[in-house]
Amino acid sequence: MNYLAHAWLARHSDDAILGALLGDFVFGQSALPDWPAPVRVEIVRHRRIDRYTDDHPAVVAARGLFDAAGLRRYAGIVLDVYFDHCLARGWTRWNAAPLAGFTARVYRILSERRAELPPRLAAIAPRMAAHDWLGSYAHRESVDHAVRGIATRLSRNGEKLVACLDVLRANEDAAQAAFEAFFPDLVEAAARMRDALRVDD
Repeated sequence: MNYLAHAWLARHSDDAILGALLGDFVFGQSALPDWPAPVRVEIVRHRRIDRYTDDHPAVVAARGLFDAAGLRRYAGIVLDVYFDHCLARGWTRWNAAPLAGFTARVYRILSERRAELPPRLAAIAPRMAAHDWLGSYAHRESVDHAVRGIATRLSRNGEKLVACLDVLRANEDAAQAAFEAFFPDLVEAAARMRDALRVDD
């Protein structure tokens, strides 16, 4: 999953949202003790959510849509972004409060805690807020824009990631169906992970 889904799955507290976003910027076990327990738990849960997502049968099948083009290796990135679009587009199915209110909360947390952020996240957080990256996922064109942006940051083969967009367009109904099959399972699994980590911490 991408930024919006990770943050949403951690919506129970501001510390949790911070930890969920840090999951893509804090690596390994050695860095975990640097963070307070509520943040650390969510960094770990982010990693488990990513593994659960990668292994879910509906997501595995969706990655298979990219096999014929030889792009399966890059499919996970594109699907993560597309799934954020699915969540944002169907926001009212999952939330009574507006998407704009939630994204404002995320941006506030990142701004208030900016001094604590790893350099890469500290650098992108203001742009994320200024251009409303999370809210923009409600619009389909933002998927292409986000993927093209990610491609420019890859050390190599960015053009292959961009090529995935044509495959996604040709198989969008199947990708949407994968989200519908997978996301409710993820919501339940993420809640179980939270309970387990709360006990273990």
